[in-house]
Amino acid sequence: MQSFFDFFADMNITFNTAALLFPAISLIMLAYTNRFLALAALVRSLHAKYLEHNKSGILHGQIKNLRYRLKLIKQMQAMGVLSFVTCIVCMYCIYIEHIFLVELTFALSLLFFAMSLIISLIEIQVSNKALELELSDMEPTDDDSSLVDYIKRKFDKKKKGLR
Repeated sequence: MQSFFDFFADMNITFNTAALLFPAISLIMLAYTNRFLALAALVRSLHAKYLEHNKSGILHGQIKNLRYRLKLIKQMQAMGVLSFVTCIVCMYCIYIEHIFLVELTFALSLLFFAMSLIISLIEIQVSNKALELELSDMEPTDDDSSLVDYIKRKFDKKKKGLR
């Protein structure tokens, strides 16, 4: 039986292997760009509110949150670009048949891609917290309840509305 490390020692990285990352990286970069554009629109909207009249503490909290999210998105995009570049370098190393650099750059490409996704997860969490703050003044929340309890409450409200 082959050991875990023997399996990877026999692995050959080809153009096809490296090329598999291109559509994944491209799609994730597109998603990051869309998030950035949505955030940019929100910043412009908040800026208009701020200049108009509402210079409250809530607005300052939102601005601080948006600055942090913008930094996270910048880091996500940077890791995505680094992943793309190292994938291209990997393909060049395959072309010149430098096996050590092929393996190194492919591993780096995967690492940068994973880091980009982890930062993306953090940004999603921060974004959700911001939305929860926005909703908090409209409806009280039960943070201790489970998703099942939440769905039951919503179902009960709809059932009462039908009577």
